[in-house]
Amino acid sequence: MPIDPDSPRFARQRVLPGMGAAGQRRLAGAHVVVLGMGGLGSAVVPALAAAGVGRLTLVDDDVVESTNLHRQTLHHDADVGRAKVDSATDAALLLGPGADVRAVRARFDEGDADDLLAGADLVVDGTDDILTRYIADDAAARAGIPLVWGSAARFSGQVGVSWEARGVSYRDLFPEPPADAGLSCEIDGILPTVCTVTGGLMAGEVLKLLTGLGEPLLGRVAVYDALAGRTREIAYARADDAPDRTRTPTGVEPSAPSAPSAPSGSSTPGEVDAAALAAELASDAPPLLLDVREPWEADLVAIAGSILIPLHELGARTGELDPAASVVVYCHLGVRSRLAAEHLIGAGFAEVRNLTGGIDAWSLAVDPELTRY
Repeated sequence: MPIDPDSPRFARQRVLPGMGAAGQRRLAGAHVVVLGMGGLGSAVVPALAAAGVGRLTLVDDDVVESTNLHRQTLHHDADVGRAKVDSATDAALLLGPGADVRAVRARFDEGDADDLLAGADLVVDGTDDILTRYIADDAAARAGIPLVWGSAARFSGQVGVSWEARGVSYRDLFPEPPADAGLSCEIDGILPTVCTVTGGLMAGEVLKLLTGLGEPLLGRVAVYDALAGRTREIAYARADDAPDRTRTPTGVEPSAPSAPSAPSGSSTPGEVDAAALAAELASDAPPLLLDVREPWEADLVAIAGSILIPLHELGARTGELDPAASVVVYCHLGVRSRLAAEHLIGAGFAEVRNLTGGIDAWSLAVDPELTRY
């Protein structure tokens, strides 16, 4: 039985300003890929599962060792020698009964990155492996989704958000991988609560991005110092001569270019809920309905009469749309479509709105016979 966003277990979350039932539904319909079931993953995965994220893909190729247990609280003594994704899946299902949890015992690399992120709304890098982070950053750019990343060693942690389609990449912070891998838990040690705080901040960014709450850490890095009990911020921005971050690695088929971010100063798109949209579509002057999901999603379920232009193709195909038309954009949960709506406004479209909660909200409020995924 899938997660029920109206369950009493989420009552204290739904009452948050800006969350409400719509935000909880977005979480229930979201698909998040989490890389790394170690110290950071041990804080991220339980938080997302307990908060009601409906689908989690957990990726790790490692097994549990006794030296992990002081900080990797997803695992216990009985799990030593067991695949981390298996014990992590057990923990996630206990905290999020009804969640769709997929365990992938593999190393996230250039060969499988695009397949693992297909259809995901967001990816979290909790591996604390610098090379994996660059691979995840590039793959997230190609997929048009945000990357939440974190690192932790000794007594400090760092957290940030990269989102190429919003104009900020991890490569804007560090253009190329460093010559050495930096600090490691094995050699330099780690205070376990650093993982807890850092992973908690990462999970918070995920929940904000999925629901639209607050201001994500785009172009900013939060740095936590456990010894001083302080957090500071490092701001960064894209260089004018930055290279193309949607480049395709060797052996991976190229994808269409991502939609560019809306220019600075562009207005924010309006919102329309499912019931109001249904009434407009039945009127004498229905809006143009734009679906920015992937083709496989549209094959699964779609709102009748919509035009399909995947988000990563929108930048190159904006000219196919009438800028004078009233446009409503939708996706699975309303995250990708909000970005697409901002792009259209920046391109000069006169009236653009985002379908709150996406097609998932439509299936709940308007057409319950539609397939939910």
